[in-house]
Amino acid sequence: MVNSVIEKDVTIEGNITSSKGSVEVRGRVVGDVSAQAVTVLEGGTVDGALSAKSVTVEGVYSGKIQCEDLRLAAGSKVQADVSAQSMSTESGAQLQGNIKVSGKTAP
Repeated sequence: MVNSVIEKDVTIEGNITSSKGSVEVRGRVVGDVSAQAVTVLEGGTVDGALSAKSVTVEGVYSGKIQCEDLRLAAGSKVQADVSAQSMSTESGAQLQGNIKVSGKTAP
C-alpha cells in the first residue's frame, strides 16, 4: 500500500484520489479525498468529502464521510454527515451532523 502525506506546511485546494493507498493529512485540504484509508491527524484540517474503507479523524474535519470503519479520536472536531458500517468515538471527540451506522454486512 502506498502512503501519501500532506505535511503541516502544505495546503491543497482540489480533490485527492489514491486508488490503492492511504492519505494522511497533517496540513490542510480543501477538497474531496478518496483512498483506501484516510487519516486526518492532530493539527490537520479537511474541508470536503471523505470516501474510504477506513477513516480516522484526530484533527478537524467538515464535510461528508462515507466509509466502512470510522474512528474519531479524543481531540477530533467533526462537523459532517456520516455514513459508515461501524464507528468508534473516544471520549472528548466532538461530532455534529447526521449519522447513519448500518452495521457490518455478512459475508
